Order: sequence, then C-alpha cells, then structure tokens
Amino acid sequence: MIYRVALTIFLALTSAQALAHSEKESMTPADGAILDAVPETIGLRFNDGMRLTKVEMTHAETHTEALDLGTQSGFVKEFSLPLTPMGPGMYHIEWRGLGVDGHPMNGVFSFEVK
Repeated sequence: MIYRVALTIFLALTSAQALAHSEKESMTPADGAILDAVPETIGLRFNDGMRLTKVEMTHAETHTEALDLGTQSGFVKEFSLPLTPMGPGMYHIEWRGLGVDGHPMNGVFSFEVK
C-alpha cells in the first residue's frame, strides 16, 4: 500500500515537470524601456533550453529585418544578438523558437530610442 502511494506521488510530481514549458525570464533592453542610444545587442534569457528559429526587428513601423542568429549548437538558455542601429524611434522585436521540450514558443517586446 505504501509503495502505491509513493509511486502515485512520484508520478504526479514528475509528470507535472514534464508538462512545463520553457519560459522567457528576461529581455535586454526590458520591454517598454526608453533608451538614449541604440544598444549594440539584444538579449533573451530563458529558464530552460531554447533554440531560436527566427528573430525580427521592426524599426518605426517601416523597416523590418531578420536578426543574425549565428550558429546555434543545441539548446541554450541565453542569447545575445547583434542589432543594426536604425536611429531614434520604436524598436519592436518578435522572436520564435523551439523549447527543449519540443514545444514552439514565441514572444514580442519593444523599446524606444530617443
């Protein structure tokens, strides 16, 4: 009887962890940040491994370009991507990726350069 209870608890705890998805922990610059200068890079940090498949930057709602993802080997938690300076205005970043658990992920964030 004790074995069945212990097994049930173990399976409940491990299956909940298996259902957890990778989550975005932070972005640099932060969403909604107002900056004095265009940053050289943007950063994305996740709580678990991620493989980015596409990151696009739109500047002032007029120019969109794909950011260079470089060569990725496996799943990593932190990314630093070079950013082409486009001058003052709004920068909108849209990303897509694949979590280590196999689930597709995506997100957006924006910042402004004065």
